Amino acid sequence: MILYPAIDLKDGNAVRLLHGDMDKETVFNENPAAQAMEFVNAGCEWLHLVDLNGAFAGEPVNAAPVEEILKQTNVPAQLGGGIRDMATIARWIDKGLSRVILGTVAVENPDLVREAAKEFPGKVAVGIDARNGKVATKGWAEETDVIVTDLAKSFEDAGVAAIIYTDIMRDGAMKGPNVEATAALAQAVSIPVIASGGVSSLEDLQALKDCDAALNGAISGRALYDGAIDLAEALKVLKA
Repeated sequence: MILYPAIDLKDGNAVRLLHGDMDKETVFNENPAAQAMEFVNAGCEWLHLVDLNGAFAGEPVNAAPVEEILKQTNVPAQLGGGIRDMATIARWIDKGLSRVILGTVAVENPDLVREAAKEFPGKVAVGIDARNGKVATKGWAEETDVIVTDLAKSFEDAGVAAIIYTDIMRDGAMKGPNVEATAALAQAVSIPVIASGGVSSLEDLQALKDCDAALNGAISGRALYDGAIDLAEALKVLKA
């Protein structure tokens, strides 16, 4: 399993939100690139970046800090938030991004996901953000009637590199991930699944590693910033 340290970008800063609420933020670093280097120096193999403002605006907003992270670091990075057309996808990949995460458009324009996955093999992931088993879009502000597993299964033949599954009610709450729902999703599809939301201890990582599904990895943010998870120790747990 891969551990993906999360850098959520809002107004140019590295922040964490509680339950995805833009009004409940904690600023952890005013220099996101320096934060990224901390994670890289600690041994991480990937970075998970989110443009929070972009998720609401529907277009990239925190492009400058993302570009600075890509310049300064030498590990692959994936980015979600406000990526909703082919031009933006192509621009980010051209700038050195290893993987774009398509969330809202996966619901609203699934053909774009298929087109992008075909055009950029291995570089397109689908972000599925769920509240009570239903998909939420536009920075989690809008709820849909779409069932998580139905959306995931619809991309089985599209060639997407991964599904990033976030349980919104666990995100930033330090209450542990939804292991059961994550495992169920991973068992339902052949696409690699990355767990996100609530990963707050080494025990959480172990539980995800030991669940009945082979997960690609897990994303953690607040726990790494707060020191609840030591990145070097976490990497050892996932490699064991």
